Amino acid sequence: MIQTPLMAWIEGIGFIAPGLNDWPATCAVLRGEAAYVAAPSLLPAPSILPAAERRRASRIVKLTLAIGLEAAVHAAADVSQLATVFTASGADGHNCHALCEQLATDDRLISPTRFHNSVHNAAAGYWGIATKSMAPCQVLCAYDASFGAGLFDALGQVVVDTQPTLLIAYDSEYPEPLHSKRDTPDCAGVALLLTPQKTAHSLAQLTLRSTAEKAQKMADPDLENLRTAIPALRVLPLLQMLAKGESGTVCLDYLAPMQLSIDLKLC
Repeated sequence: MIQTPLMAWIEGIGFIAPGLNDWPATCAVLRGEAAYVAAPSLLPAPSILPAAERRRASRIVKLTLAIGLEAAVHAAADVSQLATVFTASGADGHNCHALCEQLATDDRLISPTRFHNSVHNAAAGYWGIATKSMAPCQVLCAYDASFGAGLFDALGQVVVDTQPTLLIAYDSEYPEPLHSKRDTPDCAGVALLLTPQKTAHSLAQLTLRSTAEKAQKMADPDLENLRTAIPALRVLPLLQMLAKGESGTVCLDYLAPMQLSIDLKLC
């Protein structure tokens, strides 16, 4: 349990999910101004990467670069100076599938590109290449609790090191036959830029505590399905409060019976 609450300011948000192409489009759906329409996740081309790396970029790399840059642009932040925390429940599903297919044949030689994209920190590596960042970077995995673990880590860096930290939480789908064992429907992710002090770009103050209360669900059944089907989207109840411009307390899933209680104060 958390003995001392962890506090930071939210400066910027990036978001991509099935049918939700960026944070402004997501805000309209979360506020009830637009209906949610299911569609495959739309992943922008990673133009920030050099040409050679851009050709090799996987779906996960495209996703994380897009949401991380969106959050940084909202906050007018210098991406080369941001500490980062990358967190995901698994690796690159399509790349993992391709490796398993290759290893199941008589030709067991793996391409170097496939191999280096298979590691859990591949997205963080591409971020460093794209942004030329030499700032601290953490890469985490806590299965379905990965968003919460990433939020803990990012807030710890903000509080202890007093440095702006970009949290990037994301997940990837697996093709069959792995999909039948891990049925994440599509890739999706959220980026939150957190800072130790309020600035002109601050959206809200966030204070994190542990709790044994039940996590909040989404009233819209389609959004609730996204929240439960894609671990990174356990954040949706918090994002809905931000989109609606509401202050209050929300409880998010973590490692039951320990959950996350977040007090949100809008600027």
